[in-house]
Amino acid sequence: MAIWTKIKSRICYANNEIKVRKKISLIGAGQIGGTLAHLIGLKELADIVLFDVVSGIAKGKALDIAQSSSIDGFEVKLIGTDQYEDIKSSDVIIITAGVPRKPGMSRDDLLGINLKIIKQVSEGVKKHAPNAFVICITNPLDVIVMAFQKYSKLPTNKVIGMTGVLDSSRFKLFLSLELKVPVKQVETLVMGGHGDTMVPLTRYTKVSGKSLETLISEGKISKEKLNQIIQRTKDGGAEIIKFLEKGSAYYAPAASGVEMASSYLRDKKKLLPCAAYLGGEYGIKGLYAGVPVIIGKNGVEKIEDINLNEKEKKEFMNSINAVKKLWEAALAIDPDLAK
Repeated sequence: MAIWTKIKSRICYANNEIKVRKKISLIGAGQIGGTLAHLIGLKELADIVLFDVVSGIAKGKALDIAQSSSIDGFEVKLIGTDQYEDIKSSDVIIITAGVPRKPGMSRDDLLGINLKIIKQVSEGVKKHAPNAFVICITNPLDVIVMAFQKYSKLPTNKVIGMTGVLDSSRFKLFLSLELKVPVKQVETLVMGGHGDTMVPLTRYTKVSGKSLETLISEGKISKEKLNQIIQRTKDGGAEIIKFLEKGSAYYAPAASGVEMASSYLRDKKKLLPCAAYLGGEYGIKGLYAGVPVIIGKNGVEKIEDINLNEKEKKEFMNSINAVKKLWEAALAIDPDLAK
């Protein structure tokens, strides 16, 4: 009876067909975790488990969001918990657990603190949801996602980090504001590490179908202004932290995580820039870095090979070297990562 009750709670009906709803567990019930839960509910993407070691926060936010469901018209099951066993059989795990950046802190400053947290999280996920597709949002992202994979030993195609989806979104917004066009008319791609060395690919950027080179030649935007926008994109998170004073960005990171989870659960096979494991692609082996990938029902189904010119290659390798340096710092903190 207990087993049937658990199964029944995840059954929904569509076109007279019985379908079992998917399950997403959110590790960390802070600002990003709570926003993720709300967005997932609004989209009816899956049932939701909101986990936090401070159980009151998870239970309170889950209840609050659930109470909005009749108003917003969505039907999903939400629970808050501090027990890892509640994430059992999750289809997707999104990790936001960790200490957020404060004013004056770089993502790298968080390394020592958040490595300890991610080690505990990896043990819980490995034990209770080893078949899940895992999306890491915790900073410093490129190293944390790699640490999670090392600790958990989950397949690399099922462990990914949220990098370029967010960075590209920021770049698109700033370009749309400058050029006074709808943000949906901007296409772009950001590669590399999620930090100061990220690489916005201006050569692959189009606004209303026109390349940036064309827009520059037409006088719509200057090279100087474009460089300012690129720098603002790199400083996107820090700018928000400065305004908030306490805490960091959460709406856009959460939306980015939902975009990735949706592509996996619904087998959309969308091309998204994410921190993925490189096994020789772009000349890099054994490292996570931001590259364009296809996300479908099998996780990372393909890493797209984008043709980079010499300048772009140099910038990308500079970003890779920054990730390598931070990974070496992580190894010094916890030698278990080398196993």
